[in-house]
Amino acid sequence: MKAKELREKGIEELTKLLAEKRDSVRKARFEVAAKQAKNTKLIGNEKKDIARILTLIQEKQGVAKPAV
Repeated sequence: MKAKELREKGIEELTKLLAEKRDSVRKARFEVAAKQAKNTKLIGNEKKDIARILTLIQEKQGVAKPAV
C-alpha cells in the first residue's frame, strides 16, 4: 500500500489494517516453513507496510513528527 493511501485513513482503520497485515505475515511465515509459498518476497513487503502503518498511527497520535 502507498503511504498516500494510508494517510487518508483514520486511526481505527489503520489499527484494523495493522492487525490484518500482521496476520498475513504470520500465515506467510507458516507457508514458507512448510515450503508451500512460492512468493517469499511477500513477507518483506507486508513488514514494510506494517512499519508504514505504525509510523502513521504515531504521527496521528502526536508522538512522532510528520514526514516532510
